[in-house]
Formats: sequence, structure tokens, C-alpha cells
Amino acid sequence: MTTDMRHAVFEVLSDVDAVAMRMAELFIEAVQNRPGERIRIALSGGSTPKRLFAILARPEVAQKVDWKRVEIFYGDERHVPVGHADSNQSMAESLLLSKVPLPAEQIHPMPTQGQAREDAQRYQEVMEASYGAETLEKGRPFFDVVMLGLGTDGHTASLFPGEPVLDETKAWVSVSDPKTAPHERLTLTYPAIASSRNIVFLVTGDNKVPMLRRLREGDSSIPSGRIVSEGKILVLADRAAAGEHTS
Repeated sequence: MTTDMRHAVFEVLSDVDAVAMRMAELFIEAVQNRPGERIRIALSGGSTPKRLFAILARPEVAQKVDWKRVEIFYGDERHVPVGHADSNQSMAESLLLSKVPLPAEQIHPMPTQGQAREDAQRYQEVMEASYGAETLEKGRPFFDVVMLGLGTDGHTASLFPGEPVLDETKAWVSVSDPKTAPHERLTLTYPAIASSRNIVFLVTGDNKVPMLRRLREGDSSIPSGRIVSEGKILVLADRAAAGEHTS
């Protein structure tokens, strides 16, 4: 089964905190629903994941996750030094990963110490080692959960409009150098994201209304509209992003 954006499920929640809490529930379910299995999750950056990470780090929540079975990857990363304020890895590390009993060897930050294309290849090799193959197989998805955001220009991960990476059909990891955002970036490609049991978009804020509408329509002229999954696609939006007025 392949799901595209026209067949995604959309949930509208009251506010950004409700979106983060719902994502926390899905994170926990992903681990609990496959006992004994290694669970691979791709994290995203942004303000809503910050709230998610803080929730998951709470002792009463963290204890619901069998962290020794969790393997953490990233959907994208700015090609900046370790510890940089714009680093997705640094944010996740400070808010969540340093606070839960997750084995260090199961955390896979995107490398940023070398040339971007070389670092992308290095990350692909890390993914191949985890997967046990150099080719993604139908029916054996790499990721249990891929978290994605939605930019006001329709980008997701670091799949920005007009970037050559949008046409990548083989590599799992590639480079994006957007003209409309700072920093060169590493990003998962469409094929890697598609190798998933669940994709969850986190969309919050009234500035996302126009793009969320286009995403719901499966508009393939925006990068996020071209996302597909072997499994399910869920979009969690707050009322502001959905264009619903709150009293």
C-alpha cells in the first residue's frame, strides 16, 4: 500500500500544545505496538518538536517508552557545527536525548564536520548499516515514524522548492542549499521518507493556512505535496493552521 497526500488523514487539534501531546502519544504507541522490535524514528526541527521533546522527557512519560529499542535519525539538518544554535541535533539532545536512557550508539545525528556531499554519503552508510542492505525494499520500511514540518513555502524536511534534491530517486540522503533559508543542509530524500510505516506532519500557526490547504489537496507543485509513504500519512494541525478561529 502506498499512501499519497490526497489520502492522508488530517486531525485538527486545539493548539500547538495539543499537537505536541498527540505526537507524544503516537511516539509511545509506535514503540509499544511492536514489542521486541527495533523502532527507527526520524525527528524534525522546529518549535512544535521542542514542545514534543519536553513532553517526552518528563519522567512519567519517558517511562512509557522502551528506549533501548529506539533508534533515532533526523529528517534533515543544517550543515552547521555541532552545538550551533540552529542545529536540530543540539535541540533534541538538550531537551530529550540527554534526559532518557537511550543508548548513545542508537542516536544518529547527521554529520556536519566535512563537505556536505561527503557527509550525506556518510549518513547514508549509517542508514544502510542499520537497515542491513543498500537498497530499500518494498514491504520492509526503514522508518517506523518520520516526523515532518511544513514551511510557508511548501517545503518539508529540507526539500525546498526548486532544489535539485527534489528529483533524487536513488540516494537516501542528499544536499539542499535553499536560496530562501540560511545554511546548506542535509536532508532525507523522497525515497527514504517513503520507506516508512507512518509519516506525521506537525503543522501549527496561522501563517501555515495557505500551504496546509494546498497540502490537503495533494498539490504536487509544492515539495510537501509530493510526499508518499508505504504506510500511513497523518497531518496534525492546530486550529490556527487549519484556519479555524478560536474564541
